[in-house]
Amino acid sequence: MNNNDNQYKMFAGDKADVYIGHKREDGKIQLLKDHLTGVMNLAEKYAQSFGAGDHARRIGILHDAGKYSRTGQRRMADPENTRKVDHSTAGAQIAMKECKCDVCAALAIVGHHGGMPDRGGKFSAEGDGTLMGRLKKDLTGEMDYSAFWTENTIDRKNVLPDYVITNPFAVQFYIRMLYSCLVDADFLDTEQFMREKVDRKTGDDMTELLRKLKIHIEPWMNNPETKINQKRCEILQTCLAAGEKEKGLYTLTVPTGGGKTVSSFAFSLTHAVKHKAERIIYVIPFTSIIDQNAEVFKSIVGDENVIEHHSGVEYDVAEDNENSVEMKRMLATENWDAPIIVTTAVQFFESLFSNKPSKCRKLHNIANSVIIFDEAQMLPVSYLIPCVYAIAELVKNYNSTAVLCTATQPALNRYFEKYDKKLSGTEIIPNVDELQTFFRRVHFSKRDSISMDDLVSEMAGKRQVLCIVNKRKTAQTLYEKLKSEGTFHLSTWMTPAHRKNTLKEIRRLLEEGKACRVISTSLIEAGVDVDFPEVWREMAGIDSILQAAGRCNRNGKYGADESEVVVFSLEEGIPKGMKMNAAAAQIAMEKSEYLDDAATVRRYFESLYWMKGDEVLDEKGIIEMCKNLRMKTIAENFRMIESDTRTIYIQNSDNENDMQMLRMGQINRPLMRRLGQHAVNVYTKDWEALRKTGRIEVIDHDMAILTDFNSYDDYCGLKIPEDLAGIEIMIKKSL
Repeated sequence: MNNNDNQYKMFAGDKADVYIGHKREDGKIQLLKDHLTGVMNLAEKYAQSFGAGDHARRIGILHDAGKYSRTGQRRMADPENTRKVDHSTAGAQIAMKECKCDVCAALAIVGHHGGMPDRGGKFSAEGDGTLMGRLKKDLTGEMDYSAFWTENTIDRKNVLPDYVITNPFAVQFYIRMLYSCLVDADFLDTEQFMREKVDRKTGDDMTELLRKLKIHIEPWMNNPETKINQKRCEILQTCLAAGEKEKGLYTLTVPTGGGKTVSSFAFSLTHAVKHKAERIIYVIPFTSIIDQNAEVFKSIVGDENVIEHHSGVEYDVAEDNENSVEMKRMLATENWDAPIIVTTAVQFFESLFSNKPSKCRKLHNIANSVIIFDEAQMLPVSYLIPCVYAIAELVKNYNSTAVLCTATQPALNRYFEKYDKKLSGTEIIPNVDELQTFFRRVHFSKRDSISMDDLVSEMAGKRQVLCIVNKRKTAQTLYEKLKSEGTFHLSTWMTPAHRKNTLKEIRRLLEEGKACRVISTSLIEAGVDVDFPEVWREMAGIDSILQAAGRCNRNGKYGADESEVVVFSLEEGIPKGMKMNAAAAQIAMEKSEYLDDAATVRRYFESLYWMKGDEVLDEKGIIEMCKNLRMKTIAENFRMIESDTRTIYIQNSDNENDMQMLRMGQINRPLMRRLGQHAVNVYTKDWEALRKTGRIEVIDHDMAILTDFNSYDDYCGLKIPEDLAGIEIMIKKSL
């Protein structure tokens, strides 16, 4: 028996006097039994909203069973001088041996620190990384955890809810929700002991938030001065009334200009109060829209009630101010423990298909929520079926209401009904076509084929016009041909800071009525608030065309007959990746008088989904993976942003110090957030071309600094020089 054993009275023969769960720097210990009980109670509380309280109790009491071993207790007593110990396999073994092969509990327990593995099978080997392989591990001798039974008991009855028994997708979804309850409870119980006092509560209750909303909208509702405002108030009133309806799946189809953001918020708050929902979650495709919507919500209910969770947000907290509002917001971001969450579709869906504690921790807080999927037509086509099934599960089994909110409603009922025949979206707005006619601010025309030179001539003859094309190279070429005073270029080859400054100048010229011609890629369609009297849009999907139309006569200054959206096709043809979208749009347009009516949009999405087929709508085979509980493999394959891009940082006089920190490897989150405003993402072939010609300084595999200042243009951003085309074959051979 070593000194450490003596100090903590750990072992008297085969029995310990005390079992340690955690040890603080000041020497104070948390009893292991107390930790297991604390986690068990918290996990049970979290899982009650989806009928899994008993199951959560089981995983809570079992998750650290391996700490009862001799090696486990030595690690707890002296972590600095003792190697790490596998303390999660023990609980998984108990779940499988004592609880009728409870694979759901076993997967959650075995992955509660490092991430859930694939289930594996009976032929899995011990070291193959699967659950079945881990279960074959020999936990005897120093790893013997049998002391667990001296302090704990478990309920061995079947605790699996009926709704998951026959549905493989529902099973893997349920496991992640159960896992979420465990990891969040484990984090919070441990944090409470380590820091003693942690005040995480942030925000008001839903009744108070609804009161604040009604105060905010009262002046509008009492005195709508224009016909447009009257119609917006009608939509708002409809949403307030609809919030009293039963929980379920809804669609909210509001034309551009109809006040969709505030109206959807009104539905959410009324619905949350009616059904005692714990939070409202806005799922938004672009960070640019997140910033705008979050500011709207904050202006209505206050900053302290709104949490933004996406790559562009950072909460800075002083070390001596741990009880500040910013600290509470930072802590709440970890598990979405706040009344209003604004996040990206990437963050939301990748978390629902993740296997990692950091990603999954918040999932149980999605249950019993009102979830608004803003710009629902932007759900990723390659993962459409898994995303629809996930939404269906949240509505069907997790006590949540989902709202598909957009001006261009995708045709998703077929896929919801395929998952559950009883599940179909109910439209909140009863007169969608009437509203579309009322808010119609543009008319459409079509040009079947036009040369680049003729397009330049058309643009040169306009005083104020926006032209949106499909490729960055096309945008740069058009700009170079058209280049003159009042002409601007926008694309993702410009840094975010560069784009913001350019947009600021564009808005100024538009407001002053001065010459302003803009050549842009589709990035300007992502909620960018600009107002042109005329817009030209290269042929694409109907959703993209209508997003472009939202930049035309946006503020209703002119009549629809005065504001034209021209849909054109370039002689060089449609990019390969957009051909199906364009073909589906062509089918929808041929049978429609108006491109922007609900029937046209529905035909477009029905045609697009039919052309692509169900295999493309689940391109990675996620649904099939669910059948075998391949938890890790699913997470690795579900990547909504999936391209071979790398980041090049553009140095200037304002960021020299940050660039030097990057070179020295002094990387932290605030630094990367600042540098993100001066970054351009490029494909691997362009990266390699710039690297091989000495134009970039490589920091690591995915990051570089541009050293050739001639390769970044003050107007067009990053330029891949034409003389690099000759080394393309050499690059391909080297990759």
